[in-house]
Amino acid sequence: MLNVPSPSFPVPNSQQRVSAGGRSKIPLKPGRSLMDWIKLKSSGKDLTGLKGRLIEVTEEELAKHNKKTDCWTCIRGLVYNVTPYMEYHPGGEEELMKAAGIDGTQLFDQVHRWVNYESMLKECLIGRMAVKHASLLKGLTSTEDTGKALINGTLASSVSLEASKAVKPRYDWFQTDSTVTIVIYAKQKNMSSEMVVVDYEENILRGELIVEDYSYLLLIELSHTIKDLEVCSSNSTGKIEVILHKEDHKVWKNLGQLLKGNNSFIKKCQRGLYYRKCRLASKTDINHNTKLFCFELPRCCHLQVPVGHHVYLKRTIEGVEVVKPYTPVSKDLVVDSFQSSLCNKNYIYMMIKIYANGTFTPHIDKLEIGDHVSVSGSEGCFKITQIESMEDIFLVAAGTGLTPMVRLLKNVLSNSASLRKVKLIFFNQREADILWREQMEALCLSDDRFEAQHILSEPSQSWDGHKGKISSSLLSEVLTRSKENSSVLICVCGPTAFVDQGLRFLEDLGFTKDEIFLFRE
Repeated sequence: MLNVPSPSFPVPNSQQRVSAGGRSKIPLKPGRSLMDWIKLKSSGKDLTGLKGRLIEVTEEELAKHNKKTDCWTCIRGLVYNVTPYMEYHPGGEEELMKAAGIDGTQLFDQVHRWVNYESMLKECLIGRMAVKHASLLKGLTSTEDTGKALINGTLASSVSLEASKAVKPRYDWFQTDSTVTIVIYAKQKNMSSEMVVVDYEENILRGELIVEDYSYLLLIELSHTIKDLEVCSSNSTGKIEVILHKEDHKVWKNLGQLLKGNNSFIKKCQRGLYYRKCRLASKTDINHNTKLFCFELPRCCHLQVPVGHHVYLKRTIEGVEVVKPYTPVSKDLVVDSFQSSLCNKNYIYMMIKIYANGTFTPHIDKLEIGDHVSVSGSEGCFKITQIESMEDIFLVAAGTGLTPMVRLLKNVLSNSASLRKVKLIFFNQREADILWREQMEALCLSDDRFEAQHILSEPSQSWDGHKGKISSSLLSEVLTRSKENSSVLICVCGPTAFVDQGLRFLEDLGFTKDEIFLFRE
């Protein structure tokens, strides 16, 4: 849960890191899966060592519990005994130990702010911090050193001063007989409708605008009901318009009641993820173990996931909220930008591999048409501007590591004027595992800039294509530029070991870090 990215490449905030969620998973011992943890915490066993008592914990007391056999940590003012969880943590014991005896809030938020730790560690709750603590993090000796203060696990008002270094947006509104338009002035150019997410539920309007690393929030209980909404953006002026369609033609005297958090401007990492319930509209088999799920956004919801970004799906399983990241895809590989824009307006498509013994995917697979699942807003740092001037793009993927490549591929083939070549190097075990193979072949025939090369590690005797696993020699053979010294970007996605090996081999071949982007599953 408290996994912290290693200081090695890709460094935090670099273009190569899609999110802080990229981390190494440690093989767990038998009987130490998430479902085993859920069973343990539901068994009634005392996991705190305090026999059900809740106590106030001082800084000095917290610091004493800093060993693997006696490990406490604090998250947002709540203190947990994570000792019983050590062997169940996917990131390994050492990652948890980085927060032993200290406030682990920032460490937690770097990687797993989307995890419902209160549900996961409910039976491990020791109590609350007894005093305000501003210097519990390792290496933090005073608030003057960082310009930040932690008060019971939350950032104090100094954060708003930090946020003021970025230009805070403002908003205004006007109305006609049939609409109310909220205008958000982002005060910077190149703003797109993908950067704003709008939800409307029980007459509460929630709009979040992402400005670089910051989040600007509108939260208003509207004075009247609406029947629909739309979002328009202006790249040249940096203006976002949220157009509300009135349910009646009455004149609004005001927007409504401004709720707590409205007009706030804070670091995005400090803003909790917001989920909306999406209805399963369809699910289609892609191959023997992977399906395409289509989720319909609720009415009056504007959510457009940027290319290369992911969302989180959330389901409650045996009383515990389980959250998993997935990168949305398009419904197919047909390169039609108008069709794609229509599809993305009301639906989100997910390509999900079903693991028979998995914790999460069997439950997703059992969803019936019409059932709902909670879907978050988008996360990620890939910017489409990174590929705008590229001549050669190589997409190195393994299995469902194909997912971020799908919309990226369609985007460059539709919109890139400089593109000379885009090549997918797709690793799988067997022929039956290849996703959307027929569509790839059709795309190759329709656009001679695209090439797909399949590489199998466990091929049949009849397979006459490439064989093997990712290696320096294999990559050297398949990564051929369209011309000498062409501008190039290589995107890699797959299991952690595959991505790490891919990075090492690419660097051995002389590709620079600026020419490599790593997507982490």
